[in-house]
Amino acid sequence: MTFARTEYLRPAAVTDVPALMGLRAEAEGWLRTKGTDQWSDPETGERAIAKWHTNIDEGRAWVVVGERDQILATVSRGAVDRDFWTDADHPETALYLYKLIVARQASGRNLGTRVIDRMSRLAALEGRTWVRIDTWRTNAGLHAYYERLGFKHVRTEAPSHRRSGWLAQRAASELAMPHDLLSVSPKRVGTTTRPRVPNSRSERTDVPGQ
Repeated sequence: MTFARTEYLRPAAVTDVPALMGLRAEAEGWLRTKGTDQWSDPETGERAIAKWHTNIDEGRAWVVVGERDQILATVSRGAVDRDFWTDADHPETALYLYKLIVARQASGRNLGTRVIDRMSRLAALEGRTWVRIDTWRTNAGLHAYYERLGFKHVRTEAPSHRRSGWLAQRAASELAMPHDLLSVSPKRVGTTTRPRVPNSRSERTDVPGQ
């Protein structure tokens, strides 16, 4: 089956928070059926909502929107997570991706791949060398997925207070589907101005987790 490429990427808006919470809850339920303990502690309530608001307010959360304006996927960018990456990794050379979630209804459209490719293009435009991720240490299926996209395992860190720590990176110049990049809209829903997306290394002060 083929799909018309009508999806596009845009900055997330506050009005997207209920849909983002729904994506997260759906992903938690689906992961439980796959025999992994990833996200086994549901992220709900005011704390979870506040985290989404912070990401949105700081221009770090993005959503993929379908032809009927439904949200099909999300990804966030953030600062280097110092639980995992050190000065020896030259953290300023990378763009760090977090919270990549694709709706089950969009399965089979390669949205995850296309989102990563678009963020890789952004990393290259910013002059960065790498796109980096940290994922759940025990989710071997997810590790294999990223390796199929060209990510190379760097190492695994296991701090006692974290359950992610499988670290991988891919060259910012490398794209898995270079001829099928997502279109990008620079505007949030209901706004007429471009959100402030942190570009300089000094501006990225958060330490998000998965």
